[in-house]
Amino acid sequence: MSPLTLKMAGDEIMDSGFGQILVNLDKLRTLVRQYVDAHQYSSALFWADKVSSLSNGEGQDVYWLAQCMFLTGQYHRASHLIRSKKLDKKNAACRYLAARCHAEVREWQQALHILDKVDLEAQVGPQVRQEDGKDDKLQFDCGIPQHRIESSIALMRGKIFESLDNRDQATESYRTALKLDVYCEEAFQLLVSHHMLTAQEERELVESLPFAKQCPEEEVELVRLLYETKLKKYDKPRELEIPTSLDPLHENLDVVVNQAERNYYNCNFRTAYKITSKVLQQDPYHNTCLPLHIACLTELKKTTELFYLGHKLVDLYPNDPVAWFAVGCYYLTVGGKHDVARRYLTKSTTLNRMFGPAWLAFGHSFAEEAEHDQAMAAYFTAAQLMKGCHLPVLYIGLEYGMTNNLKLAERFFKQALNIAPEDPFVLHEMGVVAFQNGDLDTAEKFFMDALEKVQAIEKEMLTEKWEPLLNNLGHVCRKLGRYEESLTYHQQALVLCPQNPSTMAAIGFVHSLQSQFDLAIDYFHKALGLRRDDTFSVTMLAQTIELYIGEMKPYEGAEELPEKFEGIPLPEYNVADVGDVKLGDVTAELKLEGDGPMMLESWGQDASNSSLDIEVEMEDS
Repeated sequence: MSPLTLKMAGDEIMDSGFGQILVNLDKLRTLVRQYVDAHQYSSALFWADKVSSLSNGEGQDVYWLAQCMFLTGQYHRASHLIRSKKLDKKNAACRYLAARCHAEVREWQQALHILDKVDLEAQVGPQVRQEDGKDDKLQFDCGIPQHRIESSIALMRGKIFESLDNRDQATESYRTALKLDVYCEEAFQLLVSHHMLTAQEERELVESLPFAKQCPEEEVELVRLLYETKLKKYDKPRELEIPTSLDPLHENLDVVVNQAERNYYNCNFRTAYKITSKVLQQDPYHNTCLPLHIACLTELKKTTELFYLGHKLVDLYPNDPVAWFAVGCYYLTVGGKHDVARRYLTKSTTLNRMFGPAWLAFGHSFAEEAEHDQAMAAYFTAAQLMKGCHLPVLYIGLEYGMTNNLKLAERFFKQALNIAPEDPFVLHEMGVVAFQNGDLDTAEKFFMDALEKVQAIEKEMLTEKWEPLLNNLGHVCRKLGRYEESLTYHQQALVLCPQNPSTMAAIGFVHSLQSQFDLAIDYFHKALGLRRDDTFSVTMLAQTIELYIGEMKPYEGAEELPEKFEGIPLPEYNVADVGDVKLGDVTAELKLEGDGPMMLESWGQDASNSSLDIEVEMEDS
């Protein structure tokens, strides 16, 4: 006997050997989604397959079946299912999913071919498509708004183009994704973290986004603020101001990390380290905080903590480039193990070729060994990947400067200045180039501009990273004959780095020019006490002692010495300096040339982002 049944919407009648059975497909579809939410993908796949068969392959059921295949790692199977039903030509969500399957297995050209079947820019709004009766596109509710699907397609295009080294197309695709959906933070994050735009272009992009059209009125300020916190932080650094209505965001870890990054690019490494340490106490594996924390550990030479963190990350996340980056930075920090550091940094760049900090650290490892060609090769690669960041071109200029190719060095410094016109590191290096070219007035202007930027950032006291800037100002003032002003800058530098023999020698040199030989001898002795093999201090000490003896009276009350016993005139010394700036560090060398090669030098090293940088950054950023 076959009972009389009433077929309702979402139900399917099955004819078994015992009669007709009423199946509620909507309930089964809900079951599939519940298992997906519970991360039971095998169970979801089982029931999605049965629902697809019961509905005779309805579009939405095929889509969810392919979705479950994707979640279980069956990428080719999911793509084949969608394409065999020709759903990739009829529905945007299915086309995106099919392309995503091929992207997961790095089949970039195949994924791009699927997306290119329908030009994103030629698509019209969903309401127009629904009104067009001749439209053969398959419409069903996949739980995602149409504009968000189109934004996801644009985002996928950007990732594919970036993997194919087509950075310009990738940038445009990310821009399109953001304009289609201003909530698509991933597109904005990729643009910022991969330094695809300059600081000015980032600000212009934020201003051009249609917040008012796509966001409720109460969310416009929130979304705009969150994006502004991600903008480059080494260009005109300033404190973040959060409106009172959004005050709880002060405790948000992402916002706190952005503040730490701002401190890092301002060379306030200890404050940045304290902030990142607190963040990692709450979230030990915060993916945005970890690279910045590694950079702080590298700057502060905390090798023990860096060793522990690197090996813990390698054990937990062996396929994460940040883990191997941490190990590489450890071997850079301990010194003398640059080959080992490069081995691990190569592993990091292999896992993620777009990881800029690893390329910068790779270049630093060669620069520390004076391997200028290899260092520049790494920096050029970083410059291609981080077109919106001034740090790679700044380092390229430094390497050219170290090889005495001043014209090319100046060319790259100017390029860095165009990208980050307010960055004090770039201004400092432009001053060094002007000094080497004999343009003392221009050099003083660049140095003073850099000092003003630094003082605006660090209102209380300068950090030791800016000691070479103060010393360079002292050298310029000495060359201009302003000895008292020169002494002031050198003494300020000595406050930042009390045990720097170069500063001691510079102060002694100025005192000798002022005929204050007793003070000069004292400072030269202090310099030699810190560095015995300082040729400049040895030579100047000998000459200054001769001059001092020549002016001394043989005994108290004696008449002045005859002319033949007068002191030997002090020879004139010319100064030429070579700049050397690392990420988050100002470093300079000043060579004093007289009867022989004599050098005043100060050095520094860093292997982070960017950066972090940073940078670059940057650090950028």
